[in-house]
Amino acid sequence: MKSVKKSNAKPVIKILKIVGAALGIIIFIAAIFVGVLTVTEYKPQDSEDLTVTYNDQQATQDDSFPTDTNKLSQQKKLSIGDNISVVTWNIGYGSLGANADFFMDGGDSVYTSTKEQVLTNMSAITEELNSLSPDIILLQEVDEKSSRSHKINEASIIRDELPSYNSSYAYNYKTLMVPYPIPPIGQVASGIMTLSTYPASTACRIKLPCPFSYPIRLCNLKRCLIVSKVPIDGTDKELVIVNLHLEAYDSGEGKAAQTKMLADILQAETDKGNYVIAGGDFNQTFSNTDISAYPQQSDELWAPSLIDISEFGNDFTCITDSSVPTCRSLDKSYDDADEKFQFYVIDGFIVSSNISIKSIETVNLNFQNSDHNPIKLEVILN
Repeated sequence: MKSVKKSNAKPVIKILKIVGAALGIIIFIAAIFVGVLTVTEYKPQDSEDLTVTYNDQQATQDDSFPTDTNKLSQQKKLSIGDNISVVTWNIGYGSLGANADFFMDGGDSVYTSTKEQVLTNMSAITEELNSLSPDIILLQEVDEKSSRSHKINEASIIRDELPSYNSSYAYNYKTLMVPYPIPPIGQVASGIMTLSTYPASTACRIKLPCPFSYPIRLCNLKRCLIVSKVPIDGTDKELVIVNLHLEAYDSGEGKAAQTKMLADILQAETDKGNYVIAGGDFNQTFSNTDISAYPQQSDELWAPSLIDISEFGNDFTCITDSSVPTCRSLDKSYDDADEKFQFYVIDGFIVSSNISIKSIETVNLNFQNSDHNPIKLEVILN
């Protein structure tokens, strides 16, 4: 009997050793992986000066204007009483066209477009921006080198296709590897981008509060603002342009902290007598917006929270156009015939009270090349 027990125990012990060795290898590889991500973690400062690119010339904080007088003459001077047009658009990293669904929003896909589709989307996006021809453009989800967009440098495409604009770019998502799901998202280098036909004297990346702790933050977004300042001719005041893309998938604390910081920054600039326009993807709905046409279709779908506009006080107007949805759900491919399709109104602008609002329009592109529609705002500096 003893010999039988002993012979039965041998294969069990062998299996346990193999399992233990396999687990040890997995843990070792995971530790190395986390270590590499930790060493290479993107750690932006609270405030960082950005390079401003003027038609293939670059200007830093110490050299804010292009030295080529011909190119400088192409940049418009901004004056009190001027009409200004601004477009904000989350371009969905060129990969979230009408065909796309995305796993984070209840869909199945990780890679949502082929390389050819990304290039087609980017061509349509830049063509639309040229057609809209605004003075200022605020873009979100612009990839520079990401697996999800086939390593296409979308920021470079935008600069090339909109040559009359100067531009600044700031990362808000930069990591060597996002290891989930299967297949994994992979490398991400993405950001927000501000373009202007007016010469920006400064552009700055401002770090927003990050709601994610270590090690989750290693593979997550590091949200930010781009704060650009344009001198107003004949005055000591500036037009302050704020490009933003606030938190989407946190429990709510991140959104609240980021919104509070945004309000404080806008108020500080207004207190100086400056003119302020903030625009972008808030991933929230303004409390003064009528969204009755877009009811929540399912508790299982992502739902935006509300921004109480009173948080921004009496010096600002929070505005969007809800006659057309600004965003669609990515739980499935877009189907304009589906009456139960989920839409949102989460993009818009915040404008200081010394600026008169002439019009605002959400441009209905039927989500053909992005999961967001662009919004165009027209204002006058009082």
